[in-house]
Amino acid sequence: MAAPSRSGPRPGSSSGPTAGQVLGRVTLVTGKEEYLGERTVAAVREAVRGHDPEAELSEASASEVTLATLGEMSAPSLFSSTRCVVVRRLEDLPEESVDGLLTYASAPVEDVALVLVHSGGQKGTGVLNKLRKLDTVTESKSGELKASEVPGFVAAEVRGHGGSIDGEAATFLVQAVGHDLRSLAAAAHQLTNDFFGQALTVEKVKRYFGGRAEAKSFAVADAAFSGRRETALEELRWALDAGTAPVLVTSAFAGGARGLARYKGAPRGMREADLAREVGVPPWKLRTIRDQSRAWSEGGLGRAIRAVAQADADIKGAASDPSYTLERLVLTVTGLREGR
Repeated sequence: MAAPSRSGPRPGSSSGPTAGQVLGRVTLVTGKEEYLGERTVAAVREAVRGHDPEAELSEASASEVTLATLGEMSAPSLFSSTRCVVVRRLEDLPEESVDGLLTYASAPVEDVALVLVHSGGQKGTGVLNKLRKLDTVTESKSGELKASEVPGFVAAEVRGHGGSIDGEAATFLVQAVGHDLRSLAAAAHQLTNDFFGQALTVEKVKRYFGGRAEAKSFAVADAAFSGRRETALEELRWALDAGTAPVLVTSAFAGGARGLARYKGAPRGMREADLAREVGVPPWKLRTIRDQSRAWSEGGLGRAIRAVAQADADIKGAASDPSYTLERLVLTVTGLREGR
């Protein structure tokens, strides 16, 4: 059998790996774009479970990894010898565990798919470079997309759902929804479902994401993080009445919280263009984030992030009333800001 490619799928690609490409190998996921990285992890798991529905799935943080724990995670269970092991935050791998991990990675267990996730940045690059030299390692890079690449991501998402979209419509969707890939992927999924078998044009995209009557999900999040409770609730009602998918709203909140966290954690004194790249937003968006950040403490923002995560989980299956869930999210976020 030919050796699998050492380069991972391109951003936005819907083609996942096969079981033969991940079992008995190591998948190295690198880069700061969390959404793309998480999709790679999910694709590996899907390939393993497709090969063996009884396959065992396990996770660990690299800070907890020793040669012994890696052996335990990769050992066959009573139910199946096939395993998928995900080790996150590879940059936190203890120095004393590096040699053991490299030894395993050079000769992986045949029925085990090991996924190593590095969050980006300089920490841990020594381990990355050593792993990249191994023939048993396939790297999937999830670097942040340039602004010019985002419409292409949208087009790839639409194609992955069996649809098509012209360039003007893809660009309009990016302008309407923003650059958060999770929100764009959800929007592409919604549009291809609602216009099944039809080419997506600007006119079709505008029905959902253009104009005041179809209030955009990011407008709800911006108003909430700015403390404008009544405006956020009004925008939310407009959005839901116009058919905006609830998952787009939680995605917009997640993007807003992520932007605030990155802004507050960025080094001071950076040029605006450099700061925008560090935060992951266009320069014009910085003004909004800067204004919002003045009223958010680290503790309040942490609680807001947990509230968004809970709302997202509720929307995706645990809650029977998405409208109530989203209204509660608006009230919680604005309350945390005002309560500082």
